[in-house]
Amino acid sequence: MTKKILVVNTGGTIAMSVDDTEGVKPLDDQAVNKILPFLERYADVTMKNVLNLPSPHITPTIMNDLRLQIEEAFRQERYDGVVITHGTDTLEETAYFLDLTLSVDVPIVVTGAMRSSNELGADGPVNLISSVRTAADPGSLNKGVLVVFNDEIHAACHVTKTHTSNVATFQSPQYGPIGTIAKKSVQYHHAPLVREHYTISHADANVPLIKAVAGMDPSWLQFLLEQPIDGLVIEAFGLGNLPPAIIPTLQQLLDRGIPIVLVSRCFNGQVQDVYDYEGGGRKLKEMGIIFSNGLNGQKARIKLIVALQKTRDFQELQKLFDQ
Repeated sequence: MTKKILVVNTGGTIAMSVDDTEGVKPLDDQAVNKILPFLERYADVTMKNVLNLPSPHITPTIMNDLRLQIEEAFRQERYDGVVITHGTDTLEETAYFLDLTLSVDVPIVVTGAMRSSNELGADGPVNLISSVRTAADPGSLNKGVLVVFNDEIHAACHVTKTHTSNVATFQSPQYGPIGTIAKKSVQYHHAPLVREHYTISHADANVPLIKAVAGMDPSWLQFLLEQPIDGLVIEAFGLGNLPPAIIPTLQQLLDRGIPIVLVSRCFNGQVQDVYDYEGGGRKLKEMGIIFSNGLNGQKARIKLIVALQKTRDFQELQKLFDQ
């Protein structure tokens, strides 16, 4: 039986071309539709053009609008899977947002391209074909939102962009791809054990992300005391440590009820409350800073934006970030 797959186009390099000046620019809204004849051998495909934006233009509010449009499409018609085309710069954030919030019980695949449509070796068409095959495969059920690039299948909760231009840019540090796509089959090797879902109405929390560096001046952060922020994410050193000079400012934010989530600026491992010196992880945990379970900074920010609609209690947030 032929599977029905909804392909949702949001723009990005997959829908761009190189002009005479070697600048890469968006094409018209129908750009991805040109691949449709190649997709029909794998599924009954319906194209829906939602956006045509470069991914640096994507915001959490737009991610939420995308979620709502997909859910509305399912209220009107039943599909067996969804493929979303997206620019690569913020693709992992949109994929993870949908992984946390989308209430659709079919395979969801996010893909895109590193080379524009008229470049030699354009990867968009094959990525889209692989994504439709993945969305139509019964083995893709109940694995969360998936990211498909370069014949690899990655879990949205683990994948990140690792190279500025290489077509193999999407990798999952520590975990690797959960599956691969061969010429005749889609094969899975493992899958995330924990799945999370949050029911939300909006995605407009104001959550900055900052990175710790040697010799940070506290004045760099003090402006946050004057901003209407809802939370803060910090990429800390190593196992979860910070320069002591910024601790008083962080304490002031905590005293105002602003949750602070700590991740590591390392791309492997997770923060832990081990070091017991000023600015060390143990002291930070005792202050009430929330330790994240291995997420990178941009995904921890997305999760905090979503989780704040469930609770603002520091202990409850810590339980959510332990998952």
